[in-house]
Amino acid sequence: MALQGKLPHPKRYITTHDDDGRGIIDPTIPSELPFIEVPSKAASHCVGYVTKGFPTVLEDGKDIAIYQQNLINPPGLTVSNGTVLRYVDIPPNNPADMHRTVSLDFGVVLEGEVELILDSGETQVMRRGDICIQRATSHAWRNTSDTEWVRMLFMLQPVQPLAVGGKELTEELGTIDGVRPSS
Repeated sequence: MALQGKLPHPKRYITTHDDDGRGIIDPTIPSELPFIEVPSKAASHCVGYVTKGFPTVLEDGKDIAIYQQNLINPPGLTVSNGTVLRYVDIPPNNPADMHRTVSLDFGVVLEGEVELILDSGETQVMRRGDICIQRATSHAWRNTSDTEWVRMLFMLQPVQPLAVGGKELTEELGTIDGVRPSS
C-alpha cells in the first residue's frame, strides 16, 4: 500500500542470536512492514509481530516462523494464546466504528490526534505519546483532523473470559474491514 497520508512507513527489526550467543538482527524477514489493503479505506493496518503460546518459545526461531505464517495469513484481532503487535493508520474524516475486543490492549498514539469513544458516550482526546489501556470495552477511534492521518500502535493480548453484570462479554467487530475475528 502507498504511504498513508504523510506518515512514514514503519520498519520492524527482529533480534536473534548468532552461534556465539551474541545479539544480531535476524535476516529471515525483511524489515519493511506490509500494510493490509482494506476495501473501505477507513483505516489500514499491518501486523508488527505475533506470538503463540505462553511463555513464547524463542529457541530455533520458532516465534519467527509463527510470525512468518501470520504475515501470509494475518491473524484475527487477537490470538487466543499469544500476542499481536499491530499498527493502525486512521485517515482524516474517518467514520468511527464501535467494536469490542475481548483482550487487554495497549494503544499508543504515534502520530496525530485521535478521539477514543466509549459506548457509554464518554470520550477522550489522545495526542502523540498518549496510551490507552483498553480492557475489553466497546470503543471506537475517530481521527480529529480534517487533513492529517493518525498512526497508532497496539499490543493485544488475550484475557480470561470476562462477565459484567452476569453477562459474558464477546468480541464485536462491527463493520471493521480487513480484520478477521479472533482465533
